[in-house]
Amino acid sequence: MEPITEPTSDEAVLRNRKSHKKGKTASLGKESETLCDAEEEKSLENGKRLERSGDDEPANIKAPIVGGKEKEVEEESRFVIRVQLDGASVLLFLASFVTRFYRLTHPNGVVFDEIHYGRFASLYLRNTFYFDQHPPLGKLMVAGAASAVGYNGKFEFPKIGSEYDASVPIFAFRFFPALCGSLLAPVVYSILRQMKLSQQICIIGGLLIVCDNALLTHSRFILMEPMLLLFSGAGILFILKFLNSRPFSTRWWCFGALAAASLTAGVCVKYVGIYSFFLACYIIGRHIWMQLPDRTQSNFYLAVKVIVKIGLFVAVSMGVYVGCFYVHLNTLHKAGPHDSVMTSAFQASLEGGLASITKGQPLRIQHGSQITLKHTHGRVCWLHSHAHVYPIKYKDGRGSSHQQQVTCYGFKDVNNWWIVKRPNKESIVVDDEPDYIEHGDVIQLVHGVTSRALNSHDVASPMTPLSQEVSCYIDYNISMPANLLWKVEIINAKESNNKWNAIMSQVRLVHVNTTAALKYTGEQLPDWGFNQFEVAADRRQFTMDTIWNVEEHRYTQDKDKKDVLEKLLKTEMIPIEPTQLSFWDKFYELQMKMLVHAEKLEGHMYSSEPFEWPLMDKGIAYWVDSASNAQIHLLGNLVIWYSATLAIVAYVGFLVFYLIRRRRQFFDLNEDEWQKFRFGGEIFLAGYFIHYLPYLFVERTLFLYNYLPALLYKILLLCFVLEHIQLAIRKFVKLRLVSIIFSAILTTWMVGVFYYFSKYSVLSYGTTELSADDVLNLRLKDTWDLIVHKP
Repeated sequence: MEPITEPTSDEAVLRNRKSHKKGKTASLGKESETLCDAEEEKSLENGKRLERSGDDEPANIKAPIVGGKEKEVEEESRFVIRVQLDGASVLLFLASFVTRFYRLTHPNGVVFDEIHYGRFASLYLRNTFYFDQHPPLGKLMVAGAASAVGYNGKFEFPKIGSEYDASVPIFAFRFFPALCGSLLAPVVYSILRQMKLSQQICIIGGLLIVCDNALLTHSRFILMEPMLLLFSGAGILFILKFLNSRPFSTRWWCFGALAAASLTAGVCVKYVGIYSFFLACYIIGRHIWMQLPDRTQSNFYLAVKVIVKIGLFVAVSMGVYVGCFYVHLNTLHKAGPHDSVMTSAFQASLEGGLASITKGQPLRIQHGSQITLKHTHGRVCWLHSHAHVYPIKYKDGRGSSHQQQVTCYGFKDVNNWWIVKRPNKESIVVDDEPDYIEHGDVIQLVHGVTSRALNSHDVASPMTPLSQEVSCYIDYNISMPANLLWKVEIINAKESNNKWNAIMSQVRLVHVNTTAALKYTGEQLPDWGFNQFEVAADRRQFTMDTIWNVEEHRYTQDKDKKDVLEKLLKTEMIPIEPTQLSFWDKFYELQMKMLVHAEKLEGHMYSSEPFEWPLMDKGIAYWVDSASNAQIHLLGNLVIWYSATLAIVAYVGFLVFYLIRRRRQFFDLNEDEWQKFRFGGEIFLAGYFIHYLPYLFVERTLFLYNYLPALLYKILLLCFVLEHIQLAIRKFVKLRLVSIIFSAILTTWMVGVFYYFSKYSVLSYGTTELSADDVLNLRLKDTWDLIVHKP
């Protein structure tokens, strides 16, 4: 379809507007390009900047946001819902749908990270709590599809390659990732159309999404990236439509809300979706900055627009984000294998979980209380001691106190029990009159099994020498006095009227003699400490790792040590009944845990480094057939990936060239062309770097699929560069032969894209039996670890 040319006379513009007001719009799916009038072009050739007219454009002409004036897309006098179907978008969706849904139920086994996401979806259907460092929206969508066909969540997803039993609805599990992967091509097409690229290049952009093998592979299984890419891409599309709408019109509000909702949905799938949010902020910020020179808009009007935009995005984003977690937390109300990550209070709110620990146990801590102290935030472990002592000397030559070790132990154990004691009382039995401990009181903690008191002194801790050693004091009759006093500081004292309560109260124990707080350091002790975690005393008191809470609690009734120990050993530690915790308490705690409890995968044979991604030096084996060499391996389309990498270099080269030329007062592009070149390139280039560069500073195991969001913007930039090359040829090269040659090169390149896609689709579908020679022929790089285990 050829673009509509903007009328060059005022009468034509007026006729176009009148025609629009009567509802006689141009044909669907057609875009138009804004042309400069003759006077402006002449001025630009002389290097002079002219002030742009503030006139509205015709309703069916949409220019990219390049200047300070609002370009109204539609004059709205009433609320109208209009559905436009673009033939190219429909065809791209159908092509993508066919490739993504073809034999979707193959293989009939667990593929790569399906072991995690499938298990999480099954836990939703059993209402069983799980913990994951990523938000829940993607898993909720997968679970919803499985629930809709009656799946009961009983399959355990034991290991990669395990065969699904007959009860598992494989198609339903993989439906949403495949659907989102199918919708991505039309979204990319629409973004390029919104940026005023020709329809030919926009269709090529959609086809590149359809024909990328990595995007195809990732869209066919229970994986989160297809949903992340769709929501992020749709959010950027809606941002562009939002900024091209008349402020405060119905269209403006709708696209603003859709943009915020889509971008937040991306964040709710994976937190890396926040990078698309940053890109959206850049686009909006750039738009506001370009409007500031416009003196026809008052300061008040500009300020109101900025405030309303911020309010709209914050309100919608918070609503979507909190709503997602509301569904998540209300669905998972039963105790599960991961609830030990959470605080005692959170566990106590789950059915059949730790909550039942509160049944029959006293609430308030007093002199004589037997307690277990749990590290509240971060890694789950309990304050622990045993009869073993610190070594006399460490490997680095430093000496220790040779006192009894105190650690943080990640399992329930009798050595986790401590007895709260007033310093002025000898007995550890509760009094007839309760002697409750309150905020600011000074206590001693006596280890229940060894009867030695918690101590700290000016001796360096074994793993963190800047902190003090914490031990249980042994009297060696040497000049090392006991420092056994600890001050109780209740962090949330207002909630309990300064009373120290089990489960709910979060406390900080401050050593009286040195003002250092009892702290979980996160360092693991060597073999002499049984690889348990170090506990130290740190003068930097106000950190998350100095906060503890009482989990299990009962009163000491026996004076004899043997009787006390016998009861400790017989204590039941399995919870039975839930207690209440508000949604907001759960929500806040879960956010904190997700931030600080990210598990680090130490290493993986298919992990890769960010510098290996642009040229696809390493893939990932997802699945291999036990009976043949048929396999699923994550590899992208080499033609697309290399071309897109070159496009980054080409755009930067063009930009530097034009900047130097403009500095020398040579204006190769007129103002509209220059602003379009800057705006489109800046968005796509910024999108690429925003999604790629942060991984250079990530200290965890990474995989090729982490590059897919950056790849999306690299493909968009590739299309933008192709469009600009076409413009340069038309503008600066008068020989038609050059245009014909470029078209031939472009056609040949697309044939190469299709050929590579077809050849390597066997690694995306895994349906073709391969010989060892077939696999080796597919291995274009020595770093591609394709699997050969059959002749």
